[in-house]
Amino acid sequence: MPSSWNRLPRVRHARVLEWTDRSAPLPASAAPLLARGSGRSHGDACLNDRGTLLLTGDMDQLIAFDRRTGVLECEAGMQVGDLLAWSLPQGWALPVVPATQSVTLGGAVANDVHGRNHPIAGSFGRHVIGLELRRSDGARLWIGPKQQRELFAATVGGLGLTGLMTRIRLQLMPVCNAFMLAERHRFPHLDAFWELNDRLGADWPYRVAWIDCLAHGSKLGRGVFLGSRHAPPQPASARLPRGRHRSAAMRFDLPGWILHRHSVRVFNQLYFQLGARPGLQLQHYRPHFFPLDGLRDWNRIYGRRGFYRYQCVLPPGAARDGIRTLLRRIAANRQGACRATLQCFGTLPSPGLLSFPRPGVTLALDFTNQGHRTRSLFADLDDVVSAAGGALYPGQDARMSVTVFRRGFPNWEQFATFIDPAFSSSFWRRMNP
Repeated sequence: MPSSWNRLPRVRHARVLEWTDRSAPLPASAAPLLARGSGRSHGDACLNDRGTLLLTGDMDQLIAFDRRTGVLECEAGMQVGDLLAWSLPQGWALPVVPATQSVTLGGAVANDVHGRNHPIAGSFGRHVIGLELRRSDGARLWIGPKQQRELFAATVGGLGLTGLMTRIRLQLMPVCNAFMLAERHRFPHLDAFWELNDRLGADWPYRVAWIDCLAHGSKLGRGVFLGSRHAPPQPASARLPRGRHRSAAMRFDLPGWILHRHSVRVFNQLYFQLGARPGLQLQHYRPHFFPLDGLRDWNRIYGRRGFYRYQCVLPPGAARDGIRTLLRRIAANRQGACRATLQCFGTLPSPGLLSFPRPGVTLALDFTNQGHRTRSLFADLDDVVSAAGGALYPGQDARMSVTVFRRGFPNWEQFATFIDPAFSSSFWRRMNP
């Protein structure tokens, strides 16, 4: 049975249907429906326990493209990586690129994903011109920022609950080639990150930082800052880096005992020392934007028990103190996040009623599933996020409480009025017991 990318929680669907007939009506079912693309959500937003799951990944055809304006229309099952592989040779790119190329465009809309360039581009939904939405009553609606705006606002970031997205029209942005100029800087503690991000922000529209979550004391929040921008035209004689066309495969689950705080500490020390090469680097977009995709099924590294992703955003006024408090509590707990990133969001408003990206700072952490111990840490972190007026990311969540969700998304009641009555998900039922 399909599971979420982090393999938590485990559910049993009543039916799993491949959705390939573009003209067929939505299936009649006593159980609720939910469309699913590539299943890259970390949690139960892409799961429908005891319901019907519609797999839409085969609906991935290009419909139209205007090379003059960069306006593209395609089916919602097309994956980000396939679109970029096609559009970049045409001189156009997605304005917002998530952390994996395996996300479908429908999934990118449903979660209103963000990229490293949020301060200048905002969230994915800002670049959607329109989309076709099929409802369970048989209606086929074209919605967008100028048509059926309220339903569009509910659909962007709406976790697939307003109906089945079938076509999406996007505004792409012009680029010169498929390469990025990048620069890395080590920073010894959290205060140095804020200074570095402020100082280099004008030079690097794409920026994110890796954080060592086991560092404490004077080293609290140390890490590596990565800034990048699209490369200018390259001379014909230039030796250009190649993208990975074939990725290695993780063919088995690692034993759960391998990822513990001591092994994570060794990795963090090595990455901190070796992860910042001096000078500018010219990189192909694939390894630059999607480093984890170089290993297929990398989620198996965390073992059969899976892993949790904890991603929060804190508003600007509370972000610096709040992030420091979160890192202190994580370091004191000593579980150690296997992957932790820190990023500043910009002020461009997200279009969705349930959009996660908003002004402030986001911290994303991956923890091996250690049962009660991990969930107890998260409950402690939840207190910090709620006190700061922050929110958790629904598309990355497997355990947030109803109270935390409703505080972080005060528009949830307005959103609920737009849900298609035949659609639901494990996440939504958990938030509305």
